[in-house]
Amino acid sequence: MGCCESSFLKERLHLDKDQNHHNHHHHHPHHHTQTAPPSNGTDAASVGGGVGGVPAFSEFSLSDLKAATNNFSSDFIVSESGEKAPNVVYKGRLQNRRWIAVKKFTKMAWPDPKQFADEAWGVGKLRHKRLANLIGYCCDGDERLLVAEYMPNDTLAKHLFHWENQTIEWAMRLRVALYIAEALDYCSTEGRPLYHDLNAYRVLFDENGDPRLSCFGLMKNSRDGKSYSTNLAYTPPEYLRNGRVTPESVIFSFGTVLLDLLSGKHIPPSHALDMIRGQNILHLMDSHLEGNFSTEEATVVFDLASQCLQYEPRERPNPKNLVATLAPLQNKPDVPSYVMLGIPKHEEAPPTPQHPLSPMGDACSRMDLTAIHQILVMTHYKDDEGTNELSFQEWTQQMRDMLDARKRGDLAFRDKEFKTAIDCYSQFIDVGTMVSPTVYARRSLCHLLCDQPDAALRDAMQAQCVYPDWSTAFYMQAVALAKLDMHKDAADMLNEAAALEEKKQRSGRGS
Repeated sequence: MGCCESSFLKERLHLDKDQNHHNHHHHHPHHHTQTAPPSNGTDAASVGGGVGGVPAFSEFSLSDLKAATNNFSSDFIVSESGEKAPNVVYKGRLQNRRWIAVKKFTKMAWPDPKQFADEAWGVGKLRHKRLANLIGYCCDGDERLLVAEYMPNDTLAKHLFHWENQTIEWAMRLRVALYIAEALDYCSTEGRPLYHDLNAYRVLFDENGDPRLSCFGLMKNSRDGKSYSTNLAYTPPEYLRNGRVTPESVIFSFGTVLLDLLSGKHIPPSHALDMIRGQNILHLMDSHLEGNFSTEEATVVFDLASQCLQYEPRERPNPKNLVATLAPLQNKPDVPSYVMLGIPKHEEAPPTPQHPLSPMGDACSRMDLTAIHQILVMTHYKDDEGTNELSFQEWTQQMRDMLDARKRGDLAFRDKEFKTAIDCYSQFIDVGTMVSPTVYARRSLCHLLCDQPDAALRDAMQAQCVYPDWSTAFYMQAVALAKLDMHKDAADMLNEAAALEEKKQRSGRGS
């Protein structure tokens, strides 16, 4: 049942017994001197450059990532080519509620796990506000997975080429150009100047609408694979000559992104350069801007694009030159990106539930353990229907003993002998033939009443694991989180529980 113990919980709860899947760290030769994930419950942000709430780089277990992505469900795919691509990106949510993006490679792409781990650690050391940062990897068995911060507001390609409500205004296009130049400058300064296949799909918008560069392009798609997947018309000329990516090739690709920003279309550089040389700049400009841009600024950006697209790599500017040229063009510095993009602001405050709380919701929001106890005694096992399918052979003596242990637990629970109840329920759980979310919820409450909120949280999470949409599992997590003084998480969890409960009642009425 280790599927639900996230790396976050391991940090919170100092779990050692289930550490086996974190022991693949030997892939990394200098692991102990570098950015080993904290094993002693220290704040992850203090290790390995966890800046501004970005967790330190660490190894994830496959079970963590399966749980986060609903077993790599196709509903969670966010990459452009869907399931057809050799590398698919999934959206996922870790147990600590953090959203992640998970890139899945084939084993063929990186046959040697050590080489994959080394590459990932190299990129994982980078931390910058202009990057969608790499926070982990997994190479359990044949799996090769990268884990990054999730960016909820689509790609530059979507906002430029496939927009629905509004095109990107000029000031925002200038901001995108600068922020990506800053990201490249940071990577270059940190000794990672190579970026593979920089294009409008690699630019992602975070929860505040700020553009960031995807960390996935800092690693190749495979050990000896191509660095450019796009049409040859957009590929740096020297790459076509010798197949090598150099820091200068990255600048060439940045030039193609500048053309995208100017024209709102993906035009081959040679065609664009002919138009620039012919001074047809206004013909190239995106007509959707409806003339709302400064011709002087546009000319500066066109000049910069044509320098980036020089045939001779050494004639192209370096990242510092890009930043120096683009920084003075910035206007509207006080207008947040999400306003310019016309997307809703990401709210940090926990939303208040729109509907009256149920008795369980009310008891949990008041942290009234006695009331919760009454409700669980009354509910009995009716929520467990459908979580067990047993074959006849499994009804052995072991089964009878186990049900007997559960029954003794139920009696102790009813009579408020919570320590005895924990022992009996633990016997039932440890046999493991039958899985009962209710037993986890009951043992979770027993732990709370015995002042063991860490264990209570773990049990409530296990209940959710067994029965993912069960509001009681979320309610119990909310109370445990509140006991652990994690009040924002507790409030989020309470709202999630209330929403699930309401959804279930609606569907119950509908049928």
